[in-house]
Amino acid sequence: MDNLYEDFHDTCALVQSVTKQDTRFIGLDGVVHFQLIQHSLPITIQHQVETYSAIAEVIQANPPQSYYYYTNSYGLEYIAVGYWRQEKLHGYFLVGPFLTNIPSSDWISQVIMINNLPISERNHLQAFYTSLLMISSSDSDQIGNLLVQLSLHPPIQSQLITAEVITAKLDKEQLKENIEEHQTIIEMRYKLEKQLMHLIENGDINKLQDLMKRTVNIFIMPDRIPESPLRSTKNIFFTLNTLCRIAAERGGLHPVYIHHISEKFSIMIERAPNLPHLNKLRLIILEEYCAAVNTYSTSMYGPIVKEAVAYIQFNLERELSLKGIASELHVNPAHLSRKFLQETNQTIIDFINQKRIEEAKQYLLTGTMSITEIALMVGYNDLNYFGRVFKKFTSQTPREFAKNPL
Repeated sequence: MDNLYEDFHDTCALVQSVTKQDTRFIGLDGVVHFQLIQHSLPITIQHQVETYSAIAEVIQANPPQSYYYYTNSYGLEYIAVGYWRQEKLHGYFLVGPFLTNIPSSDWISQVIMINNLPISERNHLQAFYTSLLMISSSDSDQIGNLLVQLSLHPPIQSQLITAEVITAKLDKEQLKENIEEHQTIIEMRYKLEKQLMHLIENGDINKLQDLMKRTVNIFIMPDRIPESPLRSTKNIFFTLNTLCRIAAERGGLHPVYIHHISEKFSIMIERAPNLPHLNKLRLIILEEYCAAVNTYSTSMYGPIVKEAVAYIQFNLERELSLKGIASELHVNPAHLSRKFLQETNQTIIDFINQKRIEEAKQYLLTGTMSITEIALMVGYNDLNYFGRVFKKFTSQTPREFAKNPL
């Protein structure tokens, strides 16, 4: 058994290193014996992962050279390959989750609807799915073939051959020239960092986009690690992600939103295959942080209202009332109502309805769900009341908006 453990341990490490995918070895009893993972499934779907024992049954019923490709109800895709020795199945390797299609807003909405997930988790789910590696069907075939080859044959220890290290001679004159050459761009980059953080902190996406058009290459400094320009640029982008995180926090974005956005981009940066891909990712990072601050910031509110707004945003699909929210926050309902109106210029019920209608509009635009389904998802049990509230905020009925949004 010790030899078998070493075998699947080495195989998991090799597969994870080559494919950059989460890799597990699971026994026939459904127990995970070893895993190398980068993704944690969102809490809302952790308790509904495919049953490992059912996968083992499929593998057991097919030839050793087979690999099992499947997608669960959450659209998460996996590849499983049996670990056979002397015609006996000892367990299997599981690679994934990954995606073969872009997780669009419509697609996320379908996942939420099919699995009856809370709509307040949509942003978190979007961040999770976006962080997953996207591969083509041919790539998944190659991963399956690789796993079959590795699982059918015991690993062989390779031997590293190295050449004598040649120590580079330090050229002081060249070093001086390099420092002078980069002084200006370094000063510009630090100045730009301050400007970007200020714009993100204020959620000013228009000025941010204009600034980035005028400074398109300022974050590309590939010669920090001459033998690996991609690694150099990734390191700079990790710094950019951290700066954006700090700016968003200063801008009043809730830590939950910051965590999910930051984690998503950390994974995307590390998995970026080339410099052009990173160049495209730069503006996406900046815009998403800025838009999140613009949409979800509570920096303009006092402590009580800030807590109330956060509670509403994370619980839109649940029954919400002034009395219930006040109870959750341990404050007097009348005091909460007065403070909320004073700081938002809205009653707490109007604010709840506004946020629910904003969610409903996104689902209506997909055209894949009925108005009744959408009403229930965003917290309305009465379809007529939903229609009246929707028209109050949009001047259109839900049906009119779905056909021709103003």
